[in-house]
Amino acid sequence: MTDWQGCLRKMQTELAETVRYIVFPEQGALCLNDQLGQSLRLEFTGRIECVACDRLTKKSFNQGYCFPCFRKLAACDSCIVSPEKCHLAEGTCREPDWAENHCQVPHIVYLANTSNVKVGITRETQLPTRWIDQGATQAKPIARVQTRYFSGLLEVLLAKEVGDRTAWQTMLKGNGADQDLEQIRQDLMTSCAQGIADLQLQHGEAAFQLLEDAPETKISYPVLSWPEKVKAHNFDKQAVVEGTLMGIKGQYLMLDTGVLNMRKFGGYEVEIKVAA
Repeated sequence: MTDWQGCLRKMQTELAETVRYIVFPEQGALCLNDQLGQSLRLEFTGRIECVACDRLTKKSFNQGYCFPCFRKLAACDSCIVSPEKCHLAEGTCREPDWAENHCQVPHIVYLANTSNVKVGITRETQLPTRWIDQGATQAKPIARVQTRYFSGLLEVLLAKEVGDRTAWQTMLKGNGADQDLEQIRQDLMTSCAQGIADLQLQHGEAAFQLLEDAPETKISYPVLSWPEKVKAHNFDKQAVVEGTLMGIKGQYLMLDTGVLNMRKFGGYEVEIKVAA
């Protein structure tokens, strides 16, 4: 067995014929695709470092932050999950300079087939990473908007028709049937035409650029077999997680003993033993 040790971060991904997954890039990079079908042992050392400031913390908040950072950073504010609640214009943003670089930049509103067809938003620079992290097998941009706030307004409107959530357990049980994302886009543009027009009238037509010819991206994940039942491992309840690596999808390792959300345990120091 070969040992790797470090504090977990969201797995790095690369879109290829099959998505490539990397952990511990600072140590030379462990490609988890190469471990498919092999025994994997992950042991939490009990040490947690904040993913923002590196201070030791007894408890992790919001996927890896210490409590002070959770309370003060804009990245941990509720408007990140609900961008339509952006309060930068009100002068109450936790970090206005951060917001200028992360929120006041072009965003993409998209359709993705995860456990079902959903609408989502992300910075334009985060594609296709965002789709991979969500476990999407198909994705298609449908609008380019000027800011994160505007993307949230459009997402809320469209989500009334198609939803904006992923059922993660369903997503990990297999790939659903392909969906006609272009037809769904057309249907949305028809059913939400008045709402979109209202947004453009209120905020300016240039703020919401509808995309009619954006290409669809298809994504394949490294999976040997899918679990019939999805049981989640949790380092807060068990220090050692081990089993045979059967697949990787989204930010989940799929072992024959259960699944592990690697992003959830950001900052947790873990020793990983892999087959030599």
